[in-house]
Amino acid sequence: MVEREATIGLETHVQLKTRTKLFCGCAYAFGAPPNTLVCPVCAGLPGALPVLNRAAFETAVRAALALRCEIPPETKFDRKNYFYPDLPKGYQISQFDAPLSRNGSLALADGTVVRIRRAHLEEDAGKAIHDRGERTLVDFNRCGVPLLEIVTEPDLHAAADAVAYLVLLRRTMRYAGISECDMEKGSLRCDVNVSLAPRGDPPGTRVEVKNLNSFRMIGRAIEHEIARQGEVLDRGGRVEQETRLWRDGQGATAPMRSKEEAHDYRYFPEPDLPPFHAPARWVEELRASLPELPGERRARFERAYGLPSETAETLTAERGLADYFEALAQACGDPKAAANWTAGEVSRELNERGIAIEAFPLPAPNLARLLALVPARVSVGAARTIFRELVGSPGADPAALAASMGLEQVSDPAAIEAACREAIAGAPKAVEEFRAGKGKALDSLMGKVMGATKGRANPGLVRETLRRLLGSPT
Repeated sequence: MVEREATIGLETHVQLKTRTKLFCGCAYAFGAPPNTLVCPVCAGLPGALPVLNRAAFETAVRAALALRCEIPPETKFDRKNYFYPDLPKGYQISQFDAPLSRNGSLALADGTVVRIRRAHLEEDAGKAIHDRGERTLVDFNRCGVPLLEIVTEPDLHAAADAVAYLVLLRRTMRYAGISECDMEKGSLRCDVNVSLAPRGDPPGTRVEVKNLNSFRMIGRAIEHEIARQGEVLDRGGRVEQETRLWRDGQGATAPMRSKEEAHDYRYFPEPDLPPFHAPARWVEELRASLPELPGERRARFERAYGLPSETAETLTAERGLADYFEALAQACGDPKAAANWTAGEVSRELNERGIAIEAFPLPAPNLARLLALVPARVSVGAARTIFRELVGSPGADPAALAASMGLEQVSDPAAIEAACREAIAGAPKAVEEFRAGKGKALDSLMGKVMGATKGRANPGLVRETLRRLLGSPT
């Protein structure tokens, strides 16, 4: 059996977060009534001329800088010619031989570096809606929306690595304020190129896969396409260069059309737009405006706070969550406790409510006041109960809540000893097992004491008292 290796490249379209479209003043809003956000420019009417949106151009350059791309001093737009019902002009304004940026990279958490060949600016097409195969409807609202197309080098060799790259790309774009990157709303779209060849040989024939609407689909489609191409080669067949459609219900790809090459689009310079310049000083100002990006922040969390890589990865998944953790760590003075609560209780509450951290009602300083009570005045379990009350009443005093809810920890030695003596008297078998050297028996006795005190007894004092009353095990 020939050992083969897959080669994977990704082409990702990121919708830029601007108020208006790329070459006109039309707004864009997902879900707006069809064909209500259209003007002569984005509808391609005769005589209408495009004007570049400065905010879109700046946002695209910031995105490219976040991807460590080189920004050339001059860039231009080109016409990409093809005919499809959702393209009213019969061409798309894109970039061909002088893109906005080149030669970038993203480093994954495991150290894998994915090179980015180019990131260029282009306008979106409309949306064709196929109505049960009987007719095709076209919504032109999306025409002219600014997109950044990000093309990787063929550096990936497994579906899991491709998904990891996309997760980090999405995270980076969101951190930098470039895009919402919501695949359900179409603001992040990805096409996958997959080829298969004997290990050590040049990559095989490239197949493009489209219609991928989630990271899960992308992973499944890559794995299926690797297996499909392997079967074709095992039979002595030849993999055809083509574009295939992913059918999620069937878990398989299907032929869509033969794969186009650049010459098929008859690119030529856009005559209605001049070349645009990116002065070095302006580029450096945009670079300085970028926030700390997720990979850098994850590494700093591990280094500065001593967090495990998995916890740091969770906390840096969203910029707002990382900000909340840092505010909590500073307020409570205990980064590990702050990390546990942010990744645990806070994240769980966000998931249950279906909200982002920006909408979370409990400020970090007030949560820090609760953490200051643990373990001296309330147990961890009691703190979780108080936390749920605090989320509903974020301005409340955690100490006052603990008192009013009867959750203050019992640390009175006399009261603890009385509860321990009662537990010992009621569990002679556990006492006998402990004295016989069975350490778990002590846990059983502790459970009885905690139950009798409704979880309020200081666990450290309970354990110490039980050991003193029982004596050393044999």
